[in-house]
Amino acid sequence: MFTTRPELAGTYGMVASTHWLASATGMAMLESGGNAFDAAVAAGFVLQVAEPHLNGPGGQVPGIFVTAADKTPRVLAGQGPSPAAATPEHFADLGLDLIPGSGLLPATVPGAWDGWLLLLRDHGTKSLRDVLGYAISYARNGIPLVDRVGNTVSAVQQLFTDHWPTSAALWLPDGKPPAPRALHRNPALADTWERLLSEAESVSGREAQLDAGRRAWSHGFVAEAIVAFNRQAFRDDSGRDHAGLLTGDDLANWSATYEDALVTDLGEWGLVKMGGWTQGPALAQQALLLNGFRDELSYVDGIPTARTVHLAVEAAKLAFADREAWYGDTDVPLDVLLSAEYTAGRRKLITDEASAELRPGFAGSAPKLPAILSELRGMAAGSGATGEPTIGPQGQTRGDTVHLDVVDAAGNMISLTPSGGWLQSSPTIPELGFCLDSRGQMFWLEQGLPNSLRPGKRPRITLSPSMALRDGEPTIAFGTPGGDQQDQWQLCFWLAHTLGGLNLQESIDSPAWHTTAFPSSFYPRSWTPRELVVESRLGRSTIDTLASWGHDVIDAGDWALGRLSAVSRDPRTGILRAAANARGMQGYAAGR
Repeated sequence: MFTTRPELAGTYGMVASTHWLASATGMAMLESGGNAFDAAVAAGFVLQVAEPHLNGPGGQVPGIFVTAADKTPRVLAGQGPSPAAATPEHFADLGLDLIPGSGLLPATVPGAWDGWLLLLRDHGTKSLRDVLGYAISYARNGIPLVDRVGNTVSAVQQLFTDHWPTSAALWLPDGKPPAPRALHRNPALADTWERLLSEAESVSGREAQLDAGRRAWSHGFVAEAIVAFNRQAFRDDSGRDHAGLLTGDDLANWSATYEDALVTDLGEWGLVKMGGWTQGPALAQQALLLNGFRDELSYVDGIPTARTVHLAVEAAKLAFADREAWYGDTDVPLDVLLSAEYTAGRRKLITDEASAELRPGFAGSAPKLPAILSELRGMAAGSGATGEPTIGPQGQTRGDTVHLDVVDAAGNMISLTPSGGWLQSSPTIPELGFCLDSRGQMFWLEQGLPNSLRPGKRPRITLSPSMALRDGEPTIAFGTPGGDQQDQWQLCFWLAHTLGGLNLQESIDSPAWHTTAFPSSFYPRSWTPRELVVESRLGRSTIDTLASWGHDVIDAGDWALGRLSAVSRDPRTGILRAAANARGMQGYAAGR
């Protein structure tokens, strides 16, 4: 964990992310006089080439931030909607009861580019050339790939070779997956970024250039290439070939926006999340449920007790059951779900035995769950133990994402969880050097649910950046990749820090856990009642005790769960801190 004193900081700050090159890029931007938003955007673009199996230019970027001038948390909503042609009837005509997790059918409108440039325009200080140059250089000159990129390509090698030749050309240039730490170049992506930059710089003025860059994507050559490629049919994990649904109007009619953040009062602390169209409020529901068990929650030498883990897991089951019944891009009754009366009633459902039921609550009306859930119970979907994308041979993914947090000496702070458009989601668009996302797989095709598919609607995303207020002051930005596990691993961090008294790094390092006892957001949407995945550092006695209470415990290993990072600013002293995940030897925190 890094710490810096404000009188020595100048305009510098702290950067923590899931990849060391992104953190170094963000730090370079701060050292050049940029603020936290400049650093975040530059780091975000580098993550697209450093972790291409976890995010890409065709993905999305949600974030939570405060500025030095305005301490009110705001949300960057960089998730695009479903295409106008993405109707339930279209999928029924194709004979599908779930939206595939790969290929062109699940693509939503790409949101990352517009989201990053909107943030830079309104809150950054640097030019597009300043922040994009690092990523362009890595794409053109090469970047050393982490082992998991090669492992991901290996898992879908047959798919690429037989059905996605454009992806094979980029990721299997010699017929083999990339070797660990080998330099990988993506000149087509570098060319795309250079052309976007050239079109942006065809006008004068920083803000005008950023808007021109946004338009060059949504109305220009990028949109044209996406639409043309979408007319082709490619294999997806339904086992059949399907064309995509995106049109020029879909891309031209959407842009990223800002929204109010959800702030939940937890006494000394306030927890900041995105709204109910995301899974974010599930963390707030878990925290509220556990507030009533504070006398029973404890850490011993930095390790949670069996009782602490059990209560947290049972709270997660209730919160995520509510996610399934109530969350979506619609009117979500958060005033009820987060109320003291509702929470108290739900808390009474937690007993000393592990529950095997999916039990959403009554929130003004009776909850409704997808009718197909019973068919998906226990369905094999690969191991979700690491929370990284678990890749099947057809490209389906059961986890996702990267994460970064930045704070500067002035008090600007941001938490972001970019995702989507990973290399295994859909075929590479050859002239652009990237692929589209598969976020549409998170919709249900059954109608009448909060997360039912509808044209122009956003999927209920798992992406869930976080911020914490202490006595009303922005104090911590944190988050993790991991799909459905994001708001469970963040609960592990939250309890370790706010209850266990551990510092940022100790809280990230503390043993983690999660349950899969609710429907996955990823195809084929499986769930396994009572399953509890833990890190073995909890200790044999704790693991055995949890099993005796009815949990089906899976030991994932010593250091296996979560990729958390965090930054903080003490509002009283101005001292900055940062911490990153040791798991995988890849996350990095830097500051001065």
